[in-house]
Amino acid sequence: MSTPSSEPQAATELPQSQVSPTAGNSSASPGVSGPANDTSQPSALKRLREWLDRLLVADVFLVLAGALWFTVAVVLHSQGVEAPLATFQQLWEPLFTPAIGLLMAAALLSGALGWWQRRGQR
Repeated sequence: MSTPSSEPQAATELPQSQVSPTAGNSSASPGVSGPANDTSQPSALKRLREWLDRLLVADVFLVLAGALWFTVAVVLHSQGVEAPLATFQQLWEPLFTPAIGLLMAAALLSGALGWWQRRGQR
């Protein structure tokens, strides 16, 4: 049987054990980045890169969806249904052409940056 004095002591220890290791001691380990590093310039660059990565992922899915739509529209066109292909043709210039161009530019830029980084490591 447990004594009443041990239960409140365990209850007070419980919240202390649930505190995350980085919550109170950001200066405890020098290798761990603390909240002070989140407002620096590399962090802003990191956030920009994350947003660009998200944009490019969305762009890849848009291009893949457009390719699927085009395939289905061509099959339906052979069956005599013209509406999906006509809609795709209307959206080609304002939507799919820039999406494909952005994807190609990102691939070229990524390749050039990778080449530049490998060149700098030599």
